[in-house]
Amino acid sequence: MVIHGTHMVRVLVVWCIVASPSARAMNHGYAPSFDYKDALSKAILFFEGQRSGKLPSTQRVKWRDDSALFDGESKGVNLSGGYYDAGDNVKFGWPMAYTICLLSWAAIEYPRQINSVNQLGYLHSEIRWGSDFILKAHVSSTKLYTQVGDGNRDHSCWERPEDMDTPRTVIEINAHSPGTEVAAESAAALAAASIVFKSVDSEYSSKLLKHSKSLFEFADKYRGSYQGSCPFYCSYSGYNDELLWASAWLHKASGESRYLNYAISNQRWSQAATEFSWDNKFVGAQTLLAKEYFAGRSDLETFKTGADSFVCAVMPKSGSVQIRTTPGELLDYNQDCYHIQDMIN
Repeated sequence: MVIHGTHMVRVLVVWCIVASPSARAMNHGYAPSFDYKDALSKAILFFEGQRSGKLPSTQRVKWRDDSALFDGESKGVNLSGGYYDAGDNVKFGWPMAYTICLLSWAAIEYPRQINSVNQLGYLHSEIRWGSDFILKAHVSSTKLYTQVGDGNRDHSCWERPEDMDTPRTVIEINAHSPGTEVAAESAAALAAASIVFKSVDSEYSSKLLKHSKSLFEFADKYRGSYQGSCPFYCSYSGYNDELLWASAWLHKASGESRYLNYAISNQRWSQAATEFSWDNKFVGAQTLLAKEYFAGRSDLETFKTGADSFVCAVMPKSGSVQIRTTPGELLDYNQDCYHIQDMIN
């Protein structure tokens, strides 16, 4: 999504696709057709298959059952719920928060289109399933639980989540062992979700925003890379991108100028990028803040320039395209992916 002048060019970003009959048709030389409505509904349904915890009666993926009901018990906290990351049974807080943030962004930008195919209610349910977990994990102003499960043990043998017997190890960040990236990403996720639910459940929206502000303060005050606190999904791009990303979302959610001023005072952190992922949020922050630039904030030109650079990397025939597209003209970052954070649009 990038802004030029008064018009916005919205790019639907899908991190991975499943080979479909229409894609195979192209390989056999006859004209394919692409059912984007079906792709959208299946992408949203995917998250129900990844759910952890006590499943609701409205669960559509019927082959799944309750699992990991006692997560967090070793720490005296209820960490049931949330999403398993992929084919494993670990709940990784950082990519999960990124997932919830982007699901929320889709709901904010395209509610009419998503509702036109009767998927908006389902999307709201998937967002809330994740935001509820982040609220559970944020147990105090300086403590956030960031992982449940032992990645090494879990990945050594595949088991159904309903039958798993691997340790449900709990990882946390705090003032003494910080993880600015995951704290800031969690803040961004809750801020974005608060916008989604503002007109649906104002009390819940306010709760999300309150936790978001607390998480951002924690992330910024106790700076330290998650690289030193995590066993899995560690940081490779540092935490400046998450801090900008979170401040942009908090400004959008709260309207408070202090969050926009934070981004402006730290715009030197902004970097051009051809990747937008669970680890690198510069493009997302630049896109959000570029909107403010075109609304009259000329002091945000640095972010507009970064967003323009990303568009040149993804737009076909731009002369500097660096990212592949699928046969259906969706951006294809990773042809072999299967994680929840890779199913976002």
